Amino acid sequence: MSVSTTPQRTPKIIAWVIMLLVSMLPNIFWFELVNENTRWLFWTKIALLAGLTISSLFWGALKPLRKYILILFFIFALEEIVSNLANLPLWQQWFGNGDAPFVVDMFGIQLRRLIVTLLLVGVMFLLGYNRQQIFLKRGDLKAPIEPVRWLGFPKPDPWTRFGGQFAIYISLGTLIFLILGGRPSGAQMLGVLPLLPAILLFAAMNSFNEEFTYRSTLLAGLENVIGARQAVLIAAAFFGIGHYFGVPYGIIGVIMASFLGWMMGKAMIETRGFFWAWFIHFLQDVMIFSFMAIGSIIPGG
Repeated sequence: MSVSTTPQRTPKIIAWVIMLLVSMLPNIFWFELVNENTRWLFWTKIALLAGLTISSLFWGALKPLRKYILILFFIFALEEIVSNLANLPLWQQWFGNGDAPFVVDMFGIQLRRLIVTLLLVGVMFLLGYNRQQIFLKRGDLKAPIEPVRWLGFPKPDPWTRFGGQFAIYISLGTLIFLILGGRPSGAQMLGVLPLLPAILLFAAMNSFNEEFTYRSTLLAGLENVIGARQAVLIAAAFFGIGHYFGVPYGIIGVIMASFLGWMMGKAMIETRGFFWAWFIHFLQDVMIFSFMAIGSIIPGG
């Protein structure tokens, strides 16, 4: 029994180890130990992924995971390259240097993320994936959900029922968390109304960018290698750990984002499309960007 299961388990274990090593987990430990951020960890991760890619040419256990490793490499490399746009004088003239008004600053951030996303779409096509494999289609909105009894859905209800309800529930939960954490005044909450069109645009852009960059790509790279369930869990953990310094932040942020990531990965796999994952993420981001607009919350605290 152990001999027959080892080849099946090895890629799963390696995929998890790689994800944890290149996730924000090392950064979290370093920050908590010395209370400072560091750049050498980023370059260490890039070097590790490059080394693993080369090793996959010779090490049989890594060969099935080569595309997954390359996807992670390009996520990091493209984010680094595009982030340097913010240092260009013309970019700073357009979008400021971190001190611009919320709408201007956030548009610059989301534009950079959109550039990364579009470049990653090209990378995925170059790696041999088609639109269906990277979930760049609406999908079957009425596809049955695999029952989740502990969430109160013991039957294979259609995603048209489950997706809408879950989106509302998770958004209300996020709203409560943000109110308790930021404690905005009534005047502040009313003051965000003129910014609502911009908030909706930023939420739509951010949910698209994050769902493709951190979910579609990883699911595509792992699903046929280690199975859909493990692929969803790895993508969810990678997404969740990244929220330690995000919004929501800290351990609670990691738990909330991991759970949300698991549900959105489940949506992609079961509907074979992008819509429900994007929509659930979009509604939650509307809440988050609304509170960021009034300055009652900031990433990482």
